[in-house]
Amino acid sequence: MDNMIEKAKEYIETMFQGNADGHDVSHTLRVYRNALQIAKAYPQSDLYVISLAALLHDVDDHKLFHTENNANARRFLQDQNVDSKRIEQICTVINSVSFSKNRGRHPESMEGKIVQDADRLDAIGAIGIARTFAFGGRNGRPVENTLQHFYDKLLLLKDEMNTEEAVKIAEKRHSFMEDFLVELHEETGL
Repeated sequence: MDNMIEKAKEYIETMFQGNADGHDVSHTLRVYRNALQIAKAYPQSDLYVISLAALLHDVDDHKLFHTENNANARRFLQDQNVDSKRIEQICTVINSVSFSKNRGRHPESMEGKIVQDADRLDAIGAIGIARTFAFGGRNGRPVENTLQHFYDKLLLLKDEMNTEEAVKIAEKRHSFMEDFLVELHEETGL
């Protein structure tokens, strides 16, 4: 499995080269590490599926790529001779990650729950704040418009976590965001 993980890391390096809007290699590697951390509490989960889904979760993101049916993830997995059953499991997990496409829905599999939580954890706390402003700036959004994203998504994520492990981490990160918004309001009146 280690060789497959290294190949997936090399693949995402290529896929996200030059991207600095918060959906980049660093984000993907943090999601991967978050997923491994959460998975420790759920030893019955399939670490192979979790690892590859976490590493490939954004290679077909609609904000970055114009693909269908997980074309980039499937191509990589097929090139690595992953069997079709595993490819479907991995793609099912990947498809459960997106907040906008899965609002209010929880994945059926433990692997899906773990990877969804891992991605959502990277959207909150200090890193979530940094990513939000990086994405807003890259897309020409003023601070006021970027702040709305906190209320539309980020402040909702704590209550949408699937696993107890993720809830523990999310509570601290959520609190940090609330403090940040209070301070920002005091400084700017926004």
